[in-house]
This record gives sequence, structure tokens and C-alpha cells, in this order.
Amino acid sequence: MARKRVLVIEDDASIRQGLVDALDIDGYQTLEAATGDQGLDLALHREYDLVLLDLVLPQRDGLDILAELRKSRPTTPVIILTARGEEQDRVRGLKLGADDYVVKPFSIKELLARVAAVLRRSPERPRDVEQIDLPDATADLARGELRFADGTSCVLSERERDILRYLANNAGRAIERDELLSRVWQMNPRGIETRTIDMHIARLREKLRDDPAQPRIIQTVRGKGYMFAQRPQTD
Repeated sequence: MARKRVLVIEDDASIRQGLVDALDIDGYQTLEAATGDQGLDLALHREYDLVLLDLVLPQRDGLDILAELRKSRPTTPVIILTARGEEQDRVRGLKLGADDYVVKPFSIKELLARVAAVLRRSPERPRDVEQIDLPDATADLARGELRFADGTSCVLSERERDILRYLANNAGRAIERDELLSRVWQMNPRGIETRTIDMHIARLREKLRDDPAQPRIIQTVRGKGYMFAQRPQTD
């Protein structure tokens, strides 16, 4: 099995080296960056499975990197590294889509456990898609349009596009409603009514002409949430 690769973006050389050494001993491959600009370049253009992201960096801070990363790689797992007093930044990071955070100074054992836990929750995902070939239609996510084989079309809202993209990026995996709230709505799901998810899925199915009684595209997984039933074809 291929070793998982972790991108470490941390400006403190001793902390960065300690993370790289610990990850290597635990069986991971690593990439590393010492500045915000270098970190963003690696985050956007290299292949890896998870990011360890310090929030306070020279040139460009971690929250900027996270925001840019979420635009191009919305499903990439990210754990943010923060100082003890940066509660507001931790909250902002989670709202931007970070999967977890670790407070400095941290235990290496705790950090490795969190890395393993996030990777377990984030199995291999297909790359982002802009076009999805459906049984009787094509979803053009760049244009926000569904084009059907009979020559008709309809418009997808931005939220509907985001839901369809996220589900397609995770085709074949049951996505819980809380995960959709966290990763698509970018909201902390704790205490939030998830009925809004079901309403959006119902409207999306209607536009997709996906029979809710026997859906072929977006399936309901009892007790969990929803699953895109086929692998997307990408441009």
C-alpha cells in the first residue's frame, strides 16, 4: 500500500522538523514549507493526502491558504495548528472547512492520532469535477446548467452545484448530513437542524429527474445520509 503523504506548512524550523521526523517514523511521506507563499504553491500544485497548517506564517497566513485551498480542493483534509490563545482563529478555520485543530504546544502522539483519525474519515476521493455525465443528462457545474438528452435544460443554483460537486467527488461513499453542513455550507453542524439538507436534496433530485422513490443518481443511505451512486467523468 502506498504511503500517505502529508504537507507540513509551519514556519518554526524546530517544530517543522519535529513534525516531519515524527510523521516519517510513523510511516508517512512528507512535503514541507516554511512560508505562506511556498505553502500555498505546494498546496495547489502538488499531490498529498492531508495538510498540517500553521495559522501564523510569514508572507501569507494560514487562513488565507485554507480559503484558497477550499476553492480548488474542497475535500482535502486539513488540520490547523494554533497557539493556545487563538480561539477566534480556530473558529474561523473550522468555518472555512478545516477538519480538526491541534493547540500548541501539543503532544506528538496526540497529533499523530488526529492525523490518523482524519485520514480514516477521509478515504481516497476523486479530483474535483466540472462536468458530470448522468444517465440522461450532463451537469455542467462551471456554467451551472443541466442539459438533458431531449434538448431541454435547467439552471442549478450555486448551492445545488456545490452539493452535486461534493457528492460526486465522494461517489460511492455515504455522506452524513453533518458532513454536508460542515463541508458544503461551511457551518459547525452542532445543534443545527439538518432538514435544510433534505430540502435541498429533494429540489436537486427534482431538477435531475431522479425519482425519489427509486433514485439512480443521489441515493438515500438509511441512518447516514446521501450517496452519489456513480463515478463522475471529468474534463
